[in-house]
Amino acid sequence: MERAESTRGQAPRLGAWVEPGAGVRWRVWAPGHREVQVVLYGRDGQQPGATVPMVDEGGGFFSATLASEGPGVRYKLKVDGEGPFPDPWSRSQPDGVHGPSEVVVPDFPWTDAAWKGPDPEAQVLYEVHVGTATPEGTFEALIPRLRSFKELGVTTLELMPLASFPGVRNWGYDGVDLFAPLAAYGGPQGLRRLVDAAHAEGLAVLIDAVYNHFGPDGNYLRCYSPHYFTGRHHTPWGDAVNYDGEGSAVVRQLVLANVEMWIRDYHADGLRLDAAHAILDDGSPHLLTEISERARASAPGRRVVVIAEDERNDTRLVRPREKGGYGLDGVWADDFHHQMRRAFAGDHEGYYADYTGTMEDLARTLRQGWFYEGQVSQVHGHARGTPAKEAQPWQLVHCIQNHDQVGNRAHGERLGADVSPAAFRAMSALLLLSPYTPLLFMGQEWNASTPFLYFTDHNAELGKLVTEGRRKEFAGFTRFSGDTVPDPQAVETFTRSKLDWSEAAKPEHAGVLSLYRELLRLRATDPCLKDNRRGPFDARPTGEHGLVLERRGPRGALLVILNVRGTLEHRLPERSELLLWTEAPRFGGTTHEAPLRSGGVRLEGPAAVVVRLTD
Repeated sequence: MERAESTRGQAPRLGAWVEPGAGVRWRVWAPGHREVQVVLYGRDGQQPGATVPMVDEGGGFFSATLASEGPGVRYKLKVDGEGPFPDPWSRSQPDGVHGPSEVVVPDFPWTDAAWKGPDPEAQVLYEVHVGTATPEGTFEALIPRLRSFKELGVTTLELMPLASFPGVRNWGYDGVDLFAPLAAYGGPQGLRRLVDAAHAEGLAVLIDAVYNHFGPDGNYLRCYSPHYFTGRHHTPWGDAVNYDGEGSAVVRQLVLANVEMWIRDYHADGLRLDAAHAILDDGSPHLLTEISERARASAPGRRVVVIAEDERNDTRLVRPREKGGYGLDGVWADDFHHQMRRAFAGDHEGYYADYTGTMEDLARTLRQGWFYEGQVSQVHGHARGTPAKEAQPWQLVHCIQNHDQVGNRAHGERLGADVSPAAFRAMSALLLLSPYTPLLFMGQEWNASTPFLYFTDHNAELGKLVTEGRRKEFAGFTRFSGDTVPDPQAVETFTRSKLDWSEAAKPEHAGVLSLYRELLRLRATDPCLKDNRRGPFDARPTGEHGLVLERRGPRGALLVILNVRGTLEHRLPERSELLLWTEAPRFGGTTHEAPLRSGGVRLEGPAAVVVRLTD
């Protein structure tokens, strides 16, 4: 298809592709420029010196054809004699973001024809950073781990950003080549093999996509056009991406074509949209709506899920378009995480100042889905949030840790470093048995002790600024001094962040893994836990430091009784059956005597019990 529709105009196909019978074709958008050339490189990345002049098509578009050539051609682009530069629409960057681009085709022997995609109402998300999830740090190395994820009870892998970024060590949010899966991870074919293998195991795959900004190193967009960015809007990273001004039809197509590529060419089951609140668009329909619609249209007959990370607590994100919403499938709801950290770990600085961690507020957060529904935030200085009742629980993603909440701490310490093992087990039970979609951060299922630090691999000049900025960021926190914050540029910072899978078999971790398997088995099979809609659940405080989550089903109810600290005594009806307690020895606890006694439950210290009430 030569042109791709957009409700805000049209833009022709851009980048490089192989056209049967014609060879390799290129098209570049470089408005305001007079001459664009394709500069060819050898298959080894060395420049042979040959150039192919591009024809001015009008409207700022230039095109060229190289007959009798196919996949593997490497090239850069020269604009009015400047450069040459990599192609920002490149599908492959085998030598990194500054090297020549490579022509590739989406050929792959897929075996997943019967795969229908994830059930959005029954997801368990597992967030993975490919570079640190295994010693090798590649797509291929993850494949042998897939079965263990499935056996754990995970339904969906959420891969942190894969678009090419500078160097080989990065979280991925500094990406600059949206269409080019990182070569260090295994490039285009490695990703296809991982997705195909995941589907064979019954696992869906979401890709974390960053459309709110581009990284500072290797970003060549301005070499082609100033219209990729706008000064009309501003983000924490500077000028916003231009989605609603002059030339925005092409910029929107950059994103929508990228959405289509992940779903169509890589068989991804959907996207997690990074910081959707920073995707600024004053027009209609909003780009978020078009992302959602393009994603679904890219996989006929297959379910596709689009979830936003968004700090606004805004139900418009998941409201259908016909009712004035953006039509996404889900949104992160971080208030639950913040209340839990405040309750169990005592965090109170930064955005935690907006949370009390009291059982009343935690119960309210569980009943609603998020806490802020229009109250004034002390931290933000304005009202935040809309009533959450419009969203179904399965549309709201809850966690007790994720890459941000771990990696944005000065020393990258996981939750288990700040709470006791008993508290970790109790928090996990509440997370996994609530009606909200749970997200686990890799290694959480065994309470991994390895940190997840902030790491980068920038050039020396930019790297120095990143290191200084990182240490300045934590200067105002009482727990840290600047000189103790690990250097993001150091290789050791990256290697320390790699998961140690052998930990899972050690006594202090094996019990946690057993607990996660049992909780997720309950979540998937118990009739009281399978309905993740509003109505059949409630949450209420009990005592000063206790909480009861009630999940009702066809023939009774299931209670999760949580204690944060001290002693909790909670009365129960006579017909009560104890299903599990987090302090049982088999889960790594020390309580040999069952906490269910005549008349109720007694808990000492952090713990959770799961009780069935029968009619």
